[in-house]
Amino acid sequence: MFSKSKKTERIDAEQREQYEYARQRIKQKKNLMRHFVLFLVGSVLLIIINPVLGYGNETLFQNWFVWAILIWTFIFLVHLFNVFVMNKFMDKEWEDRQLEKLKARQAERMAELQKKVDTELQLPTTPQDTSKKNALNNPLPPDVE
Repeated sequence: MFSKSKKTERIDAEQREQYEYARQRIKQKKNLMRHFVLFLVGSVLLIIINPVLGYGNETLFQNWFVWAILIWTFIFLVHLFNVFVMNKFMDKEWEDRQLEKLKARQAERMAELQKKVDTELQLPTTPQDTSKKNALNNPLPPDVE
């Protein structure tokens, strides 16, 4: 207890950021796989429901489940595109680059505004006449000669 020192390894900020990014990617891929399994099970269920139970025979068209599966396929493909394609282009490094660009633009704009303020509100650069300054600060009336 007193003689043994516990060594605790601290993770620096960069490693922690990489770890969080990896966890986020794993979560995205896990949700994509869940979506795929749900898509397969749902599609099979829709195919079975239509002919076996005869559900949907009174609708306007006979093969409604085909349209439902096609719409679901489109949604799944959008999800797949988002996880694997969009994430490659717009990953953490892309976000960091965009953040740096915006910060640089903001700093540039602030410098322009500061320069504009400095030119419009120029302070006097020549020292004032000391006699005028003393006359202004003197509470006594001026001497009459």
